[in-house]
Amino acid sequence: MSALSAAAASGLLGALAAAAAKLALGGKTVVGWLPVLLRIGCVGLVFVCNAVMWTVFAKALRLSSSSAAASVTTTASNFIFSAVLGKLLFGETWMPLWWVGLALTLCGLTLLHTVAPQPAQLPAEKKEA
Repeated sequence: MSALSAAAASGLLGALAAAAAKLALGGKTVVGWLPVLLRIGCVGLVFVCNAVMWTVFAKALRLSSSSAAASVTTTASNFIFSAVLGKLLFGETWMPLWWVGLALTLCGLTLLHTVAPQPAQLPAEKKEA
């Protein structure tokens, strides 16, 4: 697993946790035991997704050459996956400004992951005679 895929997976897991929380704590009053069990299951899913998300994010930090790259990739993928899950599960709409934000986010990620980091120049040691 590469740093990029681990960071993206971490963002996806964070989005899944948020969607599960929204399902668990939805606004409608529930009647009956099945909806209550489903909500309890969603609460459990929130904890599981968050635990796995932090584990995968730690792996992304270990594999990445920069903690900023892993953090930005995780945040951007969470943003994208949250929007997709919102559209699929809750019927949310995407405004034109959202598409502009998505384009800018993807441009930033492309720049971040294609520019090779420059190695630091260490001062040469002086040889003693």
